[in-house]
Amino acid sequence: MFSTNNTYHYYSLLATIFSVLTLVFPSEGQLSATFYSTTCSNVSSIVRNSVQQALTSDSRIAASLLRLHFHDCFVDGCDGSILLDVGGNITQSEKDAVPNANSVRGYDVVDSIKSTVESSCPGVVSCADILALAAESSVSLSEGPSWTVLLGRRDSLTANQAGANTSLPSPFGSLDDITSKFSAVGLDTTDLVALSGAHTFGRSQCQFFSQRLFDFNGTGNPDPTLNTTYLSSLQQNCPQNGNGATLNDLDLSTPDTFDNDYFTNLLIHKGLLQTDQELFSTDGASTISIVNNFANNQSAFFEAFAQSMINMGNISPLTGTQGQIRTDCKKVNGS
Repeated sequence: MFSTNNTYHYYSLLATIFSVLTLVFPSEGQLSATFYSTTCSNVSSIVRNSVQQALTSDSRIAASLLRLHFHDCFVDGCDGSILLDVGGNITQSEKDAVPNANSVRGYDVVDSIKSTVESSCPGVVSCADILALAAESSVSLSEGPSWTVLLGRRDSLTANQAGANTSLPSPFGSLDDITSKFSAVGLDTTDLVALSGAHTFGRSQCQFFSQRLFDFNGTGNPDPTLNTTYLSSLQQNCPQNGNGATLNDLDLSTPDTFDNDYFTNLLIHKGLLQTDQELFSTDGASTISIVNNFANNQSAFFEAFAQSMINMGNISPLTGTQGQIRTDCKKVNGS
């Protein structure tokens, strides 16, 4: 048996050992707002300035960069795996997965940001963190909310094309299907509705919603939840057997501004994608009240969106000594 004194020293020793282990082996997901404060203190401003510069020549780039972060995080966590090209040990790229091919864009802007960051702080900032910072800058520069981006992610050594094909939400999915894909990465219904609000800016190709316009679910008729005036406009822009790559504004009222118009559009049945309108038009869905709240209160949407972006950015990050800091976002170091 331990004496009282020995017991005190025993537990004191355990506490010391635990503290040392925690420093040496930080827990997974231990991100910090001040991660680069001594190693690359200007990284946030570098990224923001780069995004601002890109916006001068491409009004779509903010929405595209936000989507890149989203598509990265849903596949094996926020690890920059979506940025890897085929080469070396990477035999299949996530860029070529069905949800990403000829759709996800902005890789060149990420490469440009990375190059600028490397010039200032070589070998320090991960590509995964650049995606997280670029997403926040894209939203705040488009009149949306700001939030404190937690940092410290490291970059993956692998890509997962099969995972991208199965884990990313489809624009043709049911609300139950989309909900389950969010749940699989630890995101709840509020996260689902808030993050769907990212469709308040950006564009979508006809191929991702044309099934709603003429023969919805094999009925031979358009989707009955589509506003008829809006339907006519979309049918003109996306005729049957037309060019599936033709672009359409996701938010027909303020296509390049981050606001809550996406939700007010849903209330009048002017959601572009099936998965957009389902948030409001699925009978008895728990999402309806959240849509109503965000449509009536932009501040509530902004607050929820910022929190949900932090939640999404915390999906299974590589930290500590896991992964690496890529010097070129397109390839694993040394490949």
